[in-house]
Amino acid sequence: MPEVFMPRLSDTMEEGVISRWLKQEGDTVHQGDVIGEIDTDKATMDLEVFDDGVLEKLLVPEGTTVAIGEPVAIIGDGSGTGGKEAPGTPTAQSTTAAEAPAAPSEPAAPAPSAAPAAPKEPAKPASGGRILTSPLARRIAAEHGLDPANITGSGPGGRIVRADVEAAAASGEGRTENTDQGAQSGQPAQPGQAGEPRSAAAAGRTDTGADSAEVPLTQMRKATARRLTESASAPHFFLTNVVGVDRLFAFRQEVNQRYADSGIKVSVTDLLVRACAVTLHAHPQVNSSWAGDKILQHGRTHIGVAVAIENGLIVPVVRDADTKALDELAAETRELAEKARAGKLKPDEFSGGTFTISNLGMFGIDNFTAVINPPEAAILAVGAATEEPFVQDGTLQSRRIMKLTMTADHRVLDGATAAAFLRDLKQTLEEPLRILL
Repeated sequence: MPEVFMPRLSDTMEEGVISRWLKQEGDTVHQGDVIGEIDTDKATMDLEVFDDGVLEKLLVPEGTTVAIGEPVAIIGDGSGTGGKEAPGTPTAQSTTAAEAPAAPSEPAAPAPSAAPAAPKEPAKPASGGRILTSPLARRIAAEHGLDPANITGSGPGGRIVRADVEAAAASGEGRTENTDQGAQSGQPAQPGQAGEPRSAAAAGRTDTGADSAEVPLTQMRKATARRLTESASAPHFFLTNVVGVDRLFAFRQEVNQRYADSGIKVSVTDLLVRACAVTLHAHPQVNSSWAGDKILQHGRTHIGVAVAIENGLIVPVVRDADTKALDELAAETRELAEKARAGKLKPDEFSGGTFTISNLGMFGIDNFTAVINPPEAAILAVGAATEEPFVQDGTLQSRRIMKLTMTADHRVLDGATAAAFLRDLKQTLEEPLRILL
């Protein structure tokens, strides 16, 4: 029977979480149908099937983390249930609990065809006092202020999954008590007390007396940690340049007035994307990446724009940015940012970048250094536009400036090569008509 496997949905993905099933056992499915949603290190993605038939078996419950290539469902002709379990998918604790043999029945009583359904009870701790919950369920419970110990689990062995937490949030089940009063009265929270995560209770308090809570890693945070660790192995060097942006801001105002009727609004980031793309066209060495035993110099310019989202950071990619008009580029960057925050980016929308821009100017950051997004050779960190006094023709005047800091991989770029790129980027931003060329 055809099996549905956990797919690789991005170049950094190693495992995924079955967020929820959209089809149930017994449903008829066709090629291209979406049967579930997968939480990956980048976004929530659709799980599609490639065969027609009947969804005979869902091999893993919602909230389960599954390695790439492991089976998650079985499609057949409807004649059977499949009966196959995904090897090693559930946790060892949940598998043991799910497969625990039932107590033998009385000799005189006939053996029941199926064990009677037991009434649901709140999840019981596994050995060692740990509640069986999926990482996604723990995160959602924390967001809603719920104590997993008070939530009824419907997964194998009473494992708490996403659906259980959402149901508890809707009904008010499992909500923790506010422990602020106890803290104010000087009474420390006891291990296992409502409102305190069990992991924090087991670990004790910090030296300052504040409670410590264990925060499970999301798939995105795991990928971020892995890639930044990889990036740390690259020999970084940093170059900073100060750009006068009075003409750039005046140019942006004129462009937005021109596009006013269309509803398109060009941002400073859009101008930076276009300026970097144009400058990279003249400096192809910077539009490169490290490939272990060689350097890949890319013929197309794909600019990544770092976007902060609730659970981490993602870098949507504007493809062929050097060939797109400003209005087209502005519309695309806005759409990509919205999809990134909604977790709806497709794999080709956050992969394949050749250069990245990280802009923290909107947070009032004057200057910072960014970590390279591997395997790219460089990243540009953009600070806020600030007022600065300067002397021109013997007269004290004021101007707006912006600090740009380029981080480069010394295995790919030499200092002079990176400096020439940053020099020409500064000139393009200070003479913004160059952006249109």
